[in-house]
Amino acid sequence: MLSTPPDSQADQPAPRLVRPPSPADLDHAWRTVSTRLPPTPVDLGAGSTGSTHFALKLESLQPTGSFKVRGALAALSALPEGTRVVTASAGNHGAGVAYAALALGRPATVVVAENASPAKVSLLRRLGADLVQVGRSFDEAEAHALALAEQGAHYLSGYNDPHVIAGQSTIGRELDTQLDGDLTVVCGVGGGGLASGLGLWAATRPGVRVVGVEAEVSTAVSAAVRAGRQVTVSIGETLADGMAGNIEPGSVTPGLIARHVEAMVTVTEAEIRAAIRYLVTERGYVAEGSGAAAVAALLAGKVPVHGRAVAVVSGRNITLPALTTALETAA
Repeated sequence: MLSTPPDSQADQPAPRLVRPPSPADLDHAWRTVSTRLPPTPVDLGAGSTGSTHFALKLESLQPTGSFKVRGALAALSALPEGTRVVTASAGNHGAGVAYAALALGRPATVVVAENASPAKVSLLRRLGADLVQVGRSFDEAEAHALALAEQGAHYLSGYNDPHVIAGQSTIGRELDTQLDGDLTVVCGVGGGGLASGLGLWAATRPGVRVVGVEAEVSTAVSAAVRAGRQVTVSIGETLADGMAGNIEPGSVTPGLIARHVEAMVTVTEAEIRAAIRYLVTERGYVAEGSGAAAVAALLAGKVPVHGRAVAVVSGRNITLPALTTALETAA
């Protein structure tokens, strides 16, 4: 996701042509992910009442601490053997790519900004990533990654890629066997890959609705959905760093979300902190800001629920100081 707008229209590169996932992509992703990763558990929230009576799909328990590993496995496995991959990441997608590269024996380089989350940089190093830190923003890191890709590598977006989106849809395939009946599945939205994948899955299962949640200070996807095209929006500082930023011009995700996602809502920083506290103190799980966004929206009563509500807890990679601040700060 681009964190700052280009200086002028002339500075903008031609949009990459990215197709939506096909049914074959979804099936390939399921075969790959279900072979490599066990299903993440669902916490039904026994004993919770009122506005806190919702289930949790615990993607925070993935080996990289985030759902992003699904899309990375699906995407790397779809490429010809020996293809070098380069990606830019705020952290979680890069960790997924590093994990998938190691598991599949594929070469991959991950580019992050110099001010990327220390928790996520540490995770990348533990995974043995071919790591490059450059620039003072994601925008600069992405520009460097794209330049590297022009030297003969495949650039892998964390959201604007059919195989990545197909990989995220496998969360829904797991829910098929974990929960029956009508469902409202709530997830965070940064670039929209997760919501797009879940939306494609929901289109195949009657009675399922998907609701996307953005940070109030970073609403690039909902703005694109409303406008029918990518638009640049102002981005504020947010605890949900994995959801912050503008999206790539021509991204396929807004169109998929417009067709397959029931609603888009936003949450405030105070609501995100309250959700992190709730997950730790009431449910026993650590989540980063992005990972708690869906819970934040449910706790705040912002989600139109049909049937059972399920919040995707999408990641846990938060620094100890940030977690401590969230736990100590009153809502």
